[in-house]
Amino acid sequence: MLSTDNISLGFGERVLFKEVNLKFTAGNCYGIIGANGCGKSSFLKILSKEMEQTTGTISIEKNKRLAVLKQNQFEFDEYPVIETVLRGHKRLFSIMKEKDEIYAKPDFSDADGMRVADLESEFSELNGWEAESEASKLLSDLGLKESMHTLLMKELSGSEKVKVLLAQALFGNPDILIMDEPTNNLDVKTVLWLENFLCDFQNTVLIVSHDRHFLDNVCTHIVDIDYSQMKLYTGNYSFWRDASQLASQQKKDSNKRIEAKREELLTFIQRFSANASKAKQATSRKNLLSKLTVEDIEPSSRRYPHIFFKPNRENGDKVLNITNLSKAKAGTVLFKDFSLEAKKGEKIAFIGNGLSITSLFEIISGEDTADSGKCEWGITSSYSFFPKENSKYFENDLNLIDWLRQFALDPKDENFIRGFLGKMLFSGDDTLKKCKVLSGGEKARCMFSRMMLLAPNVLVLDEPTNHLDLESITALNNGLMDCNCVVLFSSHDYQFIQALLTAK
Repeated sequence: MLSTDNISLGFGERVLFKEVNLKFTAGNCYGIIGANGCGKSSFLKILSKEMEQTTGTISIEKNKRLAVLKQNQFEFDEYPVIETVLRGHKRLFSIMKEKDEIYAKPDFSDADGMRVADLESEFSELNGWEAESEASKLLSDLGLKESMHTLLMKELSGSEKVKVLLAQALFGNPDILIMDEPTNNLDVKTVLWLENFLCDFQNTVLIVSHDRHFLDNVCTHIVDIDYSQMKLYTGNYSFWRDASQLASQQKKDSNKRIEAKREELLTFIQRFSANASKAKQATSRKNLLSKLTVEDIEPSSRRYPHIFFKPNRENGDKVLNITNLSKAKAGTVLFKDFSLEAKKGEKIAFIGNGLSITSLFEIISGEDTADSGKCEWGITSSYSFFPKENSKYFENDLNLIDWLRQFALDPKDENFIRGFLGKMLFSGDDTLKKCKVLSGGEKARCMFSRMMLLAPNVLVLDEPTNHLDLESITALNNGLMDCNCVVLFSSHDYQFIQALLTAK
């Protein structure tokens, strides 16, 4: 269906991946994983011809259609919603436009009649008569009411546009579907709908995602980018993660006999095969996992940051009281008469409109004021805020040591500061990086080092998993589960929410 032949990508002396030879076949969903900056998104762009590879070729089976989830929310602002979805099938849409233009001619010729006859035949073969109803059903299934289908894209909110672009990618049963972070900005209900859709999808899917629960539920295979190489593994993300950890442990146990290693692997594979819950996974795992050998599973080079939150003092009985809080912006009511009492030991998830949650968190953290109502912290409470947008923290030209030192409550020596940065995987010359040039994931890790240094007993986290790789998300999840802080948080990561929340 789709294959690569010696694909490589590099920028100057930096090689992201080299000599990649993979084949992606129908009926399978491939999750592309790797550390931040390893080239996951670039690989998808190469497959979809949006970026040129350094070496190698891409082959797509003849007459197979490839669809890509668009990232630019403003690209289709001047088009109606239903037309935006139809544009996902380029050939079908071009036939529809050409037909309309010919039929609109005042001087319809014999040549026009012959041309339109050919177009009508191809239109029918592409299931064109059902196109608008299919597009409309996709939009409705994604939570966009029929009254919205004729609106211009620019009239929709950001989250609504994301759903339209998702419908565009799924429309027309593409043979190959490529999606980079498809769950970003989707509510839990829509993510679950997408999971079910992909599990029933019979063609080829390639996905980059940081949502572990999503990868587990939809993927039949994992493509791991490590050591500038890509390796294909059967199974979902959890299988790959646990298998690589098993391989790492087996590598340490150098004296263990090969027969014992094989028996350990067999037991591991049987456990995962028995847990296959989705149809695609069941057929893939039971047929393919049994063929694996010890040599097929290799340890990963991936490192996990050490994220921990140890408060300077415990919370008292009164942590935070919110009474009848209201806020409106630009004539839109974000929330009205909202009340909450946060108690010692609670981890509370906020689910719903992202703008409303961000506004609430900014008021709680003193970065904004409410229109009415009260927000009262307990006398023993100390809080730290992880904002969704953190660029204002990185506008200076400090290196990471001096950047973090500025948040210390009292003067700290360099080794103390380096210790916190080291836990966030910044070591050696990395600590001398200028904070202005950091990636999104690096900035997020810096913000966590800041929070750990401040040692608060209340954590306010607005979409903390954005920009993090899978290893950092796992480390954050574990750190929050183990901490004694009160946690107020929002996230689109289902597994992250379920692991933490005590209330929502």
